[in-house]
Amino acid sequence: MAPKRPIGAGAFPKAVVTPAPKPVDPVATYAALDLGTNSCRMLVAQPKGSQFHVVDSFSKSVQLGTGLEASGRLSRSSMARTVQAMKICKSKFQKHKVQRMRLVATEACRRARNARDFIRLVRRETGLRLDIIQPEEEARLAVVSCAPLVSVKTEQLLVVDIGGGSTELVWIDLSRVPGPERPRAIMRLHKGFTHGDNPFPTAKVVDWISVPLGVATLKDHFRDVDDDSARFALMSWYFEEQLAAFSPYSHEQAREGFQIIGTSGTVTTVAASHLGLRRYDRTKVDGLRMTSDQIDTVISNYLKLGEAGRRADPRIGRDRQSLIMSGSAILQALMRVWPTDRLSVADRGLREGLLYAQMSSDGVLEDGPF
Repeated sequence: MAPKRPIGAGAFPKAVVTPAPKPVDPVATYAALDLGTNSCRMLVAQPKGSQFHVVDSFSKSVQLGTGLEASGRLSRSSMARTVQAMKICKSKFQKHKVQRMRLVATEACRRARNARDFIRLVRRETGLRLDIIQPEEEARLAVVSCAPLVSVKTEQLLVVDIGGGSTELVWIDLSRVPGPERPRAIMRLHKGFTHGDNPFPTAKVVDWISVPLGVATLKDHFRDVDDDSARFALMSWYFEEQLAAFSPYSHEQAREGFQIIGTSGTVTTVAASHLGLRRYDRTKVDGLRMTSDQIDTVISNYLKLGEAGRRADPRIGRDRQSLIMSGSAILQALMRVWPTDRLSVADRGLREGLLYAQMSSDGVLEDGPF
């Protein structure tokens, strides 16, 4: 009689069936929220082809960073304003049955000593979870949002995101990417500024910098200077000094094949002033191309208007009038270093980048280059 084998010995193991991941609904609703030093901005959208369709939005000047420069802390009043704004956002998420969301905070929360207390307050009062993101991710998402505005003729690209508390600059070399592929190569940067083997033509990030000066923080630096023109000049030159560590700073850049894309309330306001719009129209502003001379003309007119004139100018708007000169000082410094006849105005930014990143990760964008 043959000896008994241990039960199961020599037997084929039973196959373990791993359930397939549940496919993402292609018409799922996504949300993105950008809480900056000055504003709380939110978008709700659904994927549509290779882009997305915005179904709701919200924007409010909450001035979260008020007093931060002096105290190093977020004030109770600014936190209360922000929580109220985020309650409105939550109601919109519920209304549209948002299934996927990414809610981020930037420079003010990076710098504030009581930022973690604020994050807990938001969670307790609204049930929403805020992530404090680092400057590289903020810069990367801003770059991705601007991809549709990249010209197929662009070989060297500078993307500038002027925020309330910081300004991000990213210099990208597209010279080895075939022209038609350049916008798609920019979109792929949502995975990181550096990546390994890639079957697609890649955009090379030459350098990037996050300057801890935005429209609100730069204004606070020079709040004791009474003269309007002197304050503007000091802000512009001070900002330029902060660019010394940015490697493309000293390079003379030929205008041919070079493009700057500017994304911020400052850039869109300057564009609206240039067009003479008495009521803001995104369809006329987003993608508009301006020259350095046109930008200088608008900024010179702002200075001629003075503070009272700017407050009364409908093209600037109440929310923007107190910050337009610090933003213009940053913009003029950039134009002084890299003059161009190809500054493209982007009425888009971190929120759009957050949406693209979420949707591309879920594979719900058609013909996506990801």
